Amino acid sequence: MRVLAKVIAMALVAGVQQPLPAIAQDARQQSWSQVKCERYTKAWSDVLARRGTKGLGQAFIASHEAFLASGCTSQANVCPRSAEELDLANILVIAAMNAGTASTFLPFACRR
Repeated sequence: MRVLAKVIAMALVAGVQQPLPAIAQDARQQSWSQVKCERYTKAWSDVLARRGTKGLGQAFIASHEAFLASGCTSQANVCPRSAEELDLANILVIAAMNAGTASTFLPFACRR
């Protein structure tokens, strides 16, 4: 910010009529669904980094990874069965709600 202010000040003092350098902006706008998925994916990674996968079944992990791989758009099909899976699911629900996502976004559902 200081550099930009100095460039502007020098241009004004010197009377330079050249345009200032353009500042790059990200042209890609993410949809709200993409933002939610990005936030949720980060929460998943953070929780696994802190807690590990002990007590998590392969089906739980695989179905959750499939949800993330779909861009968080596949049908909710992650069923927590063990106490550790339920604890993790509860942590993720809280993290998702704190990130502003709706409860209908979450991948947790136990179908018969």
